[in-house]
Amino acid sequence: MASKYVNSTRRYFAAQGQQVEIIKLYGSMELAPLVGLSDLIVDVVDTGNTLKANGLQSLDHIADISSRLVVNKASMKRKHARVQAFIDRLAEAVERQQAA
Repeated sequence: MASKYVNSTRRYFAAQGQQVEIIKLYGSMELAPLVGLSDLIVDVVDTGNTLKANGLQSLDHIADISSRLVVNKASMKRKHARVQAFIDRLAEAVERQQAA
């Protein structure tokens, strides 16, 4: 099993009563089965296009996730206009994505 989310992977499979060997990898998780590092991967999947492009398919849904923007309080005060402009652009991009 290859994943960059080792703790979540271990907890999920432990809850299923399975003990798995986990290889911690960073990025391009879908390559692990292709190069023989592992038979299975645990990764974040949005559209599934990358999985399909690499001949893989999703077998199970482990968890719902969300993204968070974290801003240092001092930066928010000192660079408020710049940070707020970024937040606004990000919100617009999310709205466009959800509308599509």
